Amino acid sequence: MKLWKKASKSNGTVAKTDKPTGKPLIDRVKPQAAIPGGEISVMGKGFVSNGSNRPTVRFGDLPGSVLLSSPNRLIVRVPEGVVSGEMVVDTGSDSTPPASVAVGILLTDTLHPVANPAIDPLGNIYSTFSGSRGQKVPVSIFKISSQHVVKPFVSDLMNATGLAFGPDGMLYVSSRMEGTIYQVSPEAEVSPYAEGMGVATGVAFDNAGNLYVGDRTGTIFKISPDRQIFVFATLEPSVSAYHLTFGPDSNLYVTGPTTSSFDNIYRISPDGAVNRFYRGLGRPQGMAFDTAGNLYVAASLAGHQGVVRISPEGNAELCVSGYKIVGLAFTHRKTIVVATSNSLVELFVGIEGQPLLNSSGK
Repeated sequence: MKLWKKASKSNGTVAKTDKPTGKPLIDRVKPQAAIPGGEISVMGKGFVSNGSNRPTVRFGDLPGSVLLSSPNRLIVRVPEGVVSGEMVVDTGSDSTPPASVAVGILLTDTLHPVANPAIDPLGNIYSTFSGSRGQKVPVSIFKISSQHVVKPFVSDLMNATGLAFGPDGMLYVSSRMEGTIYQVSPEAEVSPYAEGMGVATGVAFDNAGNLYVGDRTGTIFKISPDRQIFVFATLEPSVSAYHLTFGPDSNLYVTGPTTSSFDNIYRISPDGAVNRFYRGLGRPQGMAFDTAGNLYVAASLAGHQGVVRISPEGNAELCVSGYKIVGLAFTHRKTIVVATSNSLVELFVGIEGQPLLNSSGK
């Protein structure tokens, strides 16, 4: 079932069924997707039957935590271990027809991602155990198969950070400790590709095969296919990382959290001119576009954390609820893989992600 089409048309409305007057009903759920621990708002009527009893909200057979209840509105935390997105509100004397909520399926919780995962043409997912700065970890990059089997892929790469596939089918990885970009073959053979990138974080390819690298101290580097290095643009330093992605307009979009709670998404033209695309997010991090031109970014909006969708016109709304989300990527199955600070979670949302420019895909 396709949950989202365009940002301007998604209002979380749930189809109603004819019920007698006085029966509890769900009218809307916002957002319509969440990972375990995320909070959703449920609007309707008849949720509190006698004015005092708090209703039970179930996702399949699992109860969620009701944080706020009133006759017409509930705030519910999605429980761990959810496998069904059929949500029901039970007042004790009656229950609503089920409403559909896309809930995340945990793929693994033994990682430490700090940016977007990457996805190859076969549907394999790649993510990092980045570690704290200077920490040496046994496995730097893990590979999760399309059957959700998790295997070590790359070892002994210090502070693996940003991931992107190049037009050559190689996986490119930044090391924020060394300021080096590494090239990784499908057989997991690692070789240096470019050095001297400062505190190298986000990476992305343009349509001509140029690699862009975000140095979180304030520089976006451009590396040509013949490995010439240029300073492409300069921005305000980030407290954690730069995150990069290309939009359908061939502009480079960049986030870099600062100490502000009202951060920017920057849009950089092909000639390096910097302008502000959107302002007003808390700690914006990894990003991805869908084929309709909507931008999805891991961030908080008006104090609500998760994945924020921003339309081409600049209208923003929370579309996935969840905490500690640092990145995301669309799959060829029209799902979205969300990276938290220690896990990967997949949600079936029916969204077609935009293929990365001249790239094997994320």
